[in-house]
Amino acid sequence: MTSHLFAVCFDAIEPPRVARFWSGLLGRELVDDPREGLLVLPDDDTGFRLRFPPTRQPKVGQNPMHFDLTSASLEHQQQTVARALELGGRHIDIGQGPEEGHVVLADPEGNEFCVIGPGNNFLAGCGFVGALSCDGTQKVGYFWSEALGWPLVWDQDQETAIQSPAGGPKITWGGPPLMPKNGKDRLRLDLAPGLYGDQQAEVDRLLSLGATRIDADHGGAGDVLLADPDGNEFRVLTPR
Repeated sequence: MTSHLFAVCFDAIEPPRVARFWSGLLGRELVDDPREGLLVLPDDDTGFRLRFPPTRQPKVGQNPMHFDLTSASLEHQQQTVARALELGGRHIDIGQGPEEGHVVLADPEGNEFCVIGPGNNFLAGCGFVGALSCDGTQKVGYFWSEALGWPLVWDQDQETAIQSPAGGPKITWGGPPLMPKNGKDRLRLDLAPGLYGDQQAEVDRLLSLGATRIDADHGGAGDVLLADPDGNEFRVLTPR
């Protein structure tokens, strides 16, 4: 039994504002679910839900994960950047050089993302959301491959990547050195138990793979907060 990636969560001070940004940028439906709150739905069976739980804590430092958006052409890349700016995004500098083939932007609450230039072979065929790019060790890439049942599609020089057997976006980890932690993770993964919906059995399995327990209930009745081997927080939800 493996977990299902239910959603990528963005803790937000103004959830409607951030949710509208991502819905507009990705061209995906935004719904207000009675149980889950604001959700940006995937446009096919391989995409990620985006979820926007409220927080009072301001963003501190750079997020350890961000989306890489792909481009079919230079014109498409420019259109994506222009659309992001119209929706309330902004250019940011995280040390990228002028020769870089990607544009680094932030959403209205400062969550970083990249618009990759055309011709990126690594992200070919992954869709508009090409990857969820994460700070992390080789060990954590192995952990998430086992946790989600997604095979490794890259494992070289301590950099790893996994992808659903159905295709769609990759999840990547860049290897050391790792960025310093800046308190509670603003972006995180929400997992739902697998086929039989046994939350405790899934928590026990994840702990056996190297996760650690942080809290018994976080962000929802009965949800379990864990951390992966690099200390990144994630939740195991009650059965969905």
